[in-house]
Order: sequence, then structure tokens, then C-alpha cells
Amino acid sequence: MNISQIYIAVSIIALAVVAFLVFFVSKSRMENRLTPLAGLAFAFTVSGILFSDDRLIGYSLMGVGVLLAVADMYNRSKQK
Repeated sequence: MNISQIYIAVSIIALAVVAFLVFFVSKSRMENRLTPLAGLAFAFTVSGILFSDDRLIGYSLMGVGVLLAVADMYNRSKQK
């Protein structure tokens, strides 16, 4: 294993820990439900991490994931 593979493995483990804390330990589960747009953003970000060997594809996927997450936050703030 080279150093970039170790970084990818550590990022995926950290992402899994954060997801566990947010979705299973959270007290107000109904309020913090994962919307379809947030799920899509999550999937694009994870795929960007997985395809990070090709920088153009990896960064593009992560960028799309971030844009979708921002759009989801905007939609959720408008609903309240």
C-alpha cells in the first residue's frame, strides 16, 4: 500500500464514523433525516474519493457533491 491508498482508507473510515454519529447517535432523528439530494451529494463525494487517482474525475465528482450538498442545505433552510 502506498501513502495515497492509506489516506483514502483513513478518509473513508472517518466518513463512516461521522455518518454513524450523525444518524445513529443523534437525538432528533426525524429532523436529521437524509434527503435524497443529500444522499446523492454523499454518493458523489465518496465516489470522488474513490476515483482520486485521476484528479480530473475525482475533483469533479467531489465538486458536484459539494454543490449538491449546498443546494440541499439551501432547500432545507427555505422549508423551515
